[in-house]
Amino acid sequence: MTNVAIACQGGGSHTAFTAGVLDQVLPWLDDHDCDLVGLSGTSGGAMSAAAAWSGYLDGGPQAACETLREIWADVVVSGPAERAINAWFVKLIELNHAGAPVPGLSPYQVPWADLGQQQFRRVLERHVAFDRFPALAAEPDAPKLVIGTVDVEAGDFETFTDGEVTSEAILASAAIPTLFEAVEIHGHAHWDGLFSQNPPINDLLAVDVDRKPDELWIVQINPQTTDDVPRSLGDINDRRQELSGNISLNQEVRFIERVNDWIAEGDLSDQYKPVEVRKIVLDRQFGFGSKFERSPGFVGDLMDEGRETAADFVDEIEADLHGHEHH
Repeated sequence: MTNVAIACQGGGSHTAFTAGVLDQVLPWLDDHDCDLVGLSGTSGGAMSAAAAWSGYLDGGPQAACETLREIWADVVVSGPAERAINAWFVKLIELNHAGAPVPGLSPYQVPWADLGQQQFRRVLERHVAFDRFPALAAEPDAPKLVIGTVDVEAGDFETFTDGEVTSEAILASAAIPTLFEAVEIHGHAHWDGLFSQNPPINDLLAVDVDRKPDELWIVQINPQTTDDVPRSLGDINDRRQELSGNISLNQEVRFIERVNDWIAEGDLSDQYKPVEVRKIVLDRQFGFGSKFERSPGFVGDLMDEGRETAADFVDEIEADLHGHEHH
């Protein structure tokens, strides 16, 4: 039995790719003698991780996939009016990101910021039974669930795990401070987890040795590389966002690799075991505004791309396994 944990990077609507990946790999794990021991996520990745975790514990991989499809179908805009408003909003974000003289307002100065968060909360609570999370987390061999946020006042990275995860925690993980009000949890204001662990990894490893992952699969939304040096202000801002979104991820992966080296050299006790890190990457670059694009076509295409990328990913794993068997 191979223990697998999956960490889902944030990235707004781009994380529809993550839903497609999970739709493909969760049934594969069940069919290939693998035990899902953890799911983590930030921002849009947090939504997908929580929805998958809830469905998985309620009815297994197929129920998880169904929950993911339903919640993303509810996220997309419907009707001409909603689509027009979304297109206008995406264009406004793009202009602002490119440095155009667009009037800037704090989310505390505009009523629709709060309305947007409340709409997101309703979507979450329609599909995810947060009130059942403590009971689900108490089930034997339940995978660990970790959601990343940042405590605004303390300046600390804060994660919410298992039964502590609420719709407020998901809202906080997705609360981009220039667009949405901070979300208060336990008397403290919280912002988007993209400022902290994107996605959370350490908590997935801080478990009993028999539940530690043998493999960590990271669904990476922010491109690691770029083909061209950005020159326009918009392209520079896009690349800066991508790099900042990968900082914590790269640091945590490097630490795992260092621990693996220490284990190989015999410097650590048997409470540690090596972790194979694999990445499933959205290998396309988009403008920043597209993170807020919720048209059915855009979201559907990203989900399909996630499924296709994940299918190639597991095919490569199977090829590796067969190669080892022949040797």
